[in-house]
Amino acid sequence: MSTAERIRTILTDALAPEALEVIDESEKHHGHSGWREGGETHFRVRIRSAAFAGTTRLARHRRINELLADELAGGVHALAIEAEAAD
Repeated sequence: MSTAERIRTILTDALAPEALEVIDESEKHHGHSGWREGGETHFRVRIRSAAFAGTTRLARHRRINELLADELAGGVHALAIEAEAAD
């Protein structure tokens, strides 16, 4: 399973999002810190979930970072997060 698929599975299982995009942006960072051959080092997550209702932007980011702690410790160098509460 790819890193993107693991991220997608973890977030789906924990947050039941209405919308979720996991984008590998590694090629945009070629030659930068943390980049490695084969990619899967820099990701953007766009997520909308009712699980975020009543939470701050900071709390949303913290929750996602907690859920993805193993991926962040194991090779994901950067994670950009766009998290919204579903209506």
